[in-house]
Amino acid sequence: MFTFLLIVQTVIAASLVLTILMQRSEGGGLGVGGSSSGFMTARGAADFLTRLTSVLGALFIILSIMLAGYAGVNRKPVEIDTSLVNQSAPIVPNAAPAAPVNQAAPANQTLPADQTGPAVPLAQ
Repeated sequence: MFTFLLIVQTVIAASLVLTILMQRSEGGGLGVGGSSSGFMTARGAADFLTRLTSVLGALFIILSIMLAGYAGVNRKPVEIDTSLVNQSAPIVPNAAPAAPVNQAAPANQTLPADQTGPAVPLAQ
């Protein structure tokens, strides 16, 4: 249901954008010329597009409220995975103790690949 309403909302939003873009900024509608009477005169097109914009805008707002309500009602409670609580890392029996990180190596020796040198302050 939510997916269907979301698709309808998207179609209405695209229609609303197209309807707004078809209107002239002076309020002249499509600017289509033609007979002096009838539905698609310049004035008739402007009235139609104005009404269509109002209807599509109202539908967009109503669907937005419906989608927000539907999402709030069907919201599932948050589940926290507690399967890893009170478990510790496995102990490796033959691990060599690590050298402290902050000790500087003597000037004529280099640090092994798995150790880092002393902390260097960042330039200000």
